[in-house]
Amino acid sequence: MTKICSAALFLCMAGPTLADPPTEVMNITREPDLKFMPSKVVQGASQAVISGNPAKPGETYVVRNRFSPGAFSPPHFHPETRYITVLKGTWWVGSGPKFDKDATTPVPAGSVVVHHANQIHWDGAKDEEVIVQISGVGPSATIPVDESGRPKN
Repeated sequence: MTKICSAALFLCMAGPTLADPPTEVMNITREPDLKFMPSKVVQGASQAVISGNPAKPGETYVVRNRFSPGAFSPPHFHPETRYITVLKGTWWVGSGPKFDKDATTPVPAGSVVVHHANQIHWDGAKDEEVIVQISGVGPSATIPVDESGRPKN
């Protein structure tokens, strides 16, 4: 009798094996399933597309960017407004066409930043890994600029 009660108790405590809801109801992407690709613009940064296609006009997208310690983007702008949530670490942000890591503002985890369309900025990580999640409506692009603020070719 004790063995039967122990087995029944174990099964009750283990709980049922749950399946994800159908994909027509929701899509779940777990962190280990994210496929980070190296950034074409920022050495030491990588990006994973979570939802949507950032290049597609009118499509809402969500991406996650990971910055290694010391990785900073050069001055650039985006043609669309972007909504950024800092998930891990302290993200450092600056504005204008001249890069100056010492003239950055710290943005700690849990904070939200809105990058307005066509405004020159730069950002990155100083001494720790930083992870940010970005959403917007495509088409998205990162357009590097020279020190006068003109797009580089």
